[in-house]
Amino acid sequence: MLTHCPACRQPLQLTAEQITRMEQALSQLAPGKSLAIKCPACRGTIPLDKSGRSLAGGANSVQPPPPPNLDWLKAGQYQGEEKVEDVPMALLLHQPGEQRKHIGEALEAVGYQVFMADTVDDAMERMRFVNFSCIAFQADLEATLAQSTFHAYICNLPMERRRYLFYILIGDIFHTLYDLEALAYSANLTVNTADLGHFDIILRKSIPSYEELFGPLLEELSAYGKR
Repeated sequence: MLTHCPACRQPLQLTAEQITRMEQALSQLAPGKSLAIKCPACRGTIPLDKSGRSLAGGANSVQPPPPPNLDWLKAGQYQGEEKVEDVPMALLLHQPGEQRKHIGEALEAVGYQVFMADTVDDAMERMRFVNFSCIAFQADLEATLAQSTFHAYICNLPMERRRYLFYILIGDIFHTLYDLEALAYSANLTVNTADLGHFDIILRKSIPSYEELFGPLLEELSAYGKR
């Protein structure tokens, strides 16, 4: 049974009565026919075949996995390392305000020394002289991410710098801790603005996972002189 909307990727959150009615309607479908339901979040139409699978994009379309369940995040139930070692400097490019202050405090709480940049030029100039281990960027600071000079700059960094950089994108369009989405945007972590209240917990989970995945590879590259 379909659990997430293929268009907006939000949970359908159907009631037991709605699920029962939908199952009854599906069981009565004639061969080759489909059942159309509406997503409660985006109000888009989702065609279903007799087995309850989405026909959006074609019967044989491949659906990406849904965003991760974040119930544990809202409950603050993740236990991780108190400090992240060997990550001395983080660059935070975000408009001034309470959100930036909170993000900076969360980065400091996991062991980073944080430099806050007010403008793209300021951030790019600072990167000429400092090898930051982490960069957190407000994705809508320059209109859209596709139009962002700073995002393009990060994506085009030489690989000997980029592979040692933990790049975080923050904005309303993202799903928190959705690795597939981060990969699509050439980032290491995406965070939805609504989840910034849990930013320190998000970092405690995501950074060790990143180091566990890429640490051995980076060590091998260093051993062969590919820094």
